[in-house]
Amino acid sequence: MDISFFLSYPRPCFSRQEEFLVAMREYIKQLDLTPRTLGVNEYDTNTPLTAIRRMMYESNGLLTIAFRRTLIKEGTARSGTDIAGQEEGSMNGVWLTSPWAQIEAAMAFQLGLPILILREKGVHADGILEKGIVGLYMPEFDLDQPVSKYFESPEWKQIISQWCHQARTVLIQKGQPPIRY
Repeated sequence: MDISFFLSYPRPCFSRQEEFLVAMREYIKQLDLTPRTLGVNEYDTNTPLTAIRRMMYESNGLLTIAFRRTLIKEGTARSGTDIAGQEEGSMNGVWLTSPWAQIEAAMAFQLGLPILILREKGVHADGILEKGIVGLYMPEFDLDQPVSKYFESPEWKQIISQWCHQARTVLIQKGQPPIRY
């Protein structure tokens, strides 16, 4: 039985990101997982947040890929702060991903769905992209390495196995009555 899940990612802007996405889709297909992505294989005439909420209710988990999207060549965090204990910090050479990585993951969290966030090396770990925020270890992948190397790693195999188990559990629980007698 295929398990549907919400697959979230910003449109790739580098060929290595596209290669990673293709490899990811091939890998998860072997696990009997069916990705659902708004605007790719799912379409809705509602506003994006309404469409995403509907898809989340119908999904058994969320997998987000936080690709590099926006580069801050020169920047300062907490610029001009005047609060004790706060210091300015350099944001030079920092990559950001799409804000949808934060929004969709937070929506899935509110519904209690299993969340797996993959963060490309160099993407700023802020908000829900910080390790430990959603509970499951957040792996980081390096697109300077061969894509196949990541999907063959013990880290990936263990984390995807754990997340798949959680998604299968959601599917089973959805079929149970709300109160068991």
